Amino acid sequence: MEEIQIIGIDEIGDDDKIIVNKLANDYYSKIKRALKNEVSVKLHVKQHSKTGKQHKSDIRVKVVAPTKVFESQESDWDLARTLHKVFKNVLRQLEHRIRD
Repeated sequence: MEEIQIIGIDEIGDDDKIIVNKLANDYYSKIKRALKNEVSVKLHVKQHSKTGKQHKSDIRVKVVAPTKVFESQESDWDLARTLHKVFKNVLRQLEHRIRD
């Protein structure tokens, strides 16, 4: 099972690639620790309005655990903020699922 799969990373800039890889690896370890099991993370990165100075980022994440699938989607003008939002949503879902 592939740990982290990032779709659309070839279509973003080099600085953004570094941000995506760093945050995806950081949050992967948190998700893995929370579930205490092997997980697969699929991250889909899409940027809109590529011709201007700013790019709106649309990020979708899918975490496949052995027993359940967790998904989240966020859009924002700041790539790092969008990544934090989407991964925090998934972690919140995990916490609620673990409590039950």
